[in-house]
Amino acid sequence: MFLRRIVLSLAVGLASPLLLGACSSSNGTGSDSAAPVAPAASDPGTSAPPATSAAGDSGSAGAGHTTTGVTAEALDGIGSVVTDDQGLTLYRYDKDQSDPSKWTCSGACTKTWVPVIVGDSVQTTGVEKSLLGTVHRNGLKQLTLAGWPLYRYSGDTAAEQANGQGKNEEWYAVAPSGQKAAETG
Repeated sequence: MFLRRIVLSLAVGLASPLLLGACSSSNGTGSDSAAPVAPAASDPGTSAPPATSAAGDSGSAGAGHTTTGVTAEALDGIGSVVTDDQGLTLYRYDKDQSDPSKWTCSGACTKTWVPVIVGDSVQTTGVEKSLLGTVHRNGLKQLTLAGWPLYRYSGDTAAEQANGQGKNEEWYAVAPSGQKAAETG
């Protein structure tokens, strides 16, 4: 009887991570990702949301970047783009959806195109706050602009870079309106 309990406990212990992983492998197509919620107005006296290192994608560590603000910046050759609180360019993906908001970049994709995760408040400079929202990403909030989920490109290592612009003809720096930034010529 004792041996049977040990075997049963081991079987449950081994099966649990597999079942939990299967339950959390959402790609944003479920009903929890369809309704963007605008972040609350920012109060300069409020503390920043806790940083996170993962957007919760099954099997992908380090898949999210937390930001506390967005700013419109002018970049040579592209025009006005949206940057995060570190001055890094933010991007939108043509395979994502804006109405309703839906992300499609998951797994290995999020290692190159890092989802922008936000807390309850986001400061804005030059970006219309009413265009901001969020889409659920495995229990976290991915920032959206005009419904488009936003990402950082891992190839941008400093402010004022837009190395992901036009990548694979489906990734584009995002303009403050939510549209694609002008293509470089």
